[in-house]
Amino acid sequence: HSDSSSPPTLPSFLLAVLPGLEGAHSWLAAALCSAYALAVLANGAVLLAVRAERGLHAPMGFLLCMLAAIDLALASATVPRTLCLYWLGSREIGFGACLTQMFLIHALSAAESTVLLAMAADRYVAICHPLRHAAVPSGRATAAVGLLALARGVLFFLPLPLLLLPLPFCGRRLLSHSFCLHQDVMNLACADTAPSVVYGLAAILLVMGLDAVLICLSYLLILRAVLRLAAWRERLKVFSTCIAHICVVLAFYVPLIGLSVVHRFGKDLAPLVHIVMGNIYILVPAVLNPIIYGVRTKQIQRRILSLIHVTDRAPR
Repeated sequence: HSDSSSPPTLPSFLLAVLPGLEGAHSWLAAALCSAYALAVLANGAVLLAVRAERGLHAPMGFLLCMLAAIDLALASATVPRTLCLYWLGSREIGFGACLTQMFLIHALSAAESTVLLAMAADRYVAICHPLRHAAVPSGRATAAVGLLALARGVLFFLPLPLLLLPLPFCGRRLLSHSFCLHQDVMNLACADTAPSVVYGLAAILLVMGLDAVLICLSYLLILRAVLRLAAWRERLKVFSTCIAHICVVLAFYVPLIGLSVVHRFGKDLAPLVHIVMGNIYILVPAVLNPIIYGVRTKQIQRRILSLIHVTDRAPR
C-alpha cells in the first residue's frame, strides 16, 4: 500500500554515450579533457592579455573579453559533467540539475549571440562612421552591452525550464546528447509539449535568428562602404579588419545551425551524429575563438608572448 500523500519523485535522465565504443571511454574523455583545457588556457590568456594591454582597452577588446568569459562559462557548464560520464560511468543526471544545465547552455548561447552582434555593430561604426566610433565611451558602452546580453539570455530562455517543470516524464529517460538541451528533454515528456515547442522556436528565432540577420545586414553595409573605396589595396586593408569576427561568427552559427538541423530532421540518424554535433557546438567556439583573435590581433600575440616569457623567467 503506497502512501498517496507522499510527494511525487522527480524524474532523472540518462546522458548519452558513444555506442559501441565503451572500451574507448578513457581515450574519449582524455580528448575531451584536452580540448577543455585548451579552451580554458586560451580564453584565460585572452582575458589576461586584454587586461594587461592598454591598447586593447577599446570596445572590441572589451567585447572580446565578454566572448572569452561566455565561452569559458558555457564549456564549464557541460564538459566537467561529461567527463564524469566517461571516466566514472555516471550517466544519471537529476531533473533539477538537467534543467539548470539546459538553462545555462541556452542563456549563455543567447548572450554569445548578442556579443557577436555587438561586435558586428562595432565593425560597422568603425568602418562606415569612424568619427562616431572614436567618440564612443568604451567602458560605459561595453558594460551596457554585457548587461543587455545577460538580461536577454535570462529573459528569453528562463521560461524553457519553467515550461518543462509541470510536465510528466514516463517511459524513456535516455537523452541523445551527453548534456541537457531543451528539445532533447522535451521529447521525453509524455504530455502535450506544444507550448514548449512554440516558445522554444520563437526564442531561437527572436534571439539567434534575428542576430544572424542583423549581422548579415551590417556586413552588407560594410561591403558597400568598402567597395566605394578607390584603391583595391585600401579595400583589402579595411575589410581585413573584419576577417577575425567573420570567422568567429561562422564558428558559432555553423555548429548551431547544424545541431538544429539534426534535431529537426535527423531522428533516423545514428546516435553518434547527435553526440558529436552536440560536443562540436559546445567546444568549437570555445577553442577556436581565442586562437582566431590571437592570430589576427598583434597586440594579443605580443602580450601573451610576454606573459609566457615572464613565466619562463620566474624563479623556481
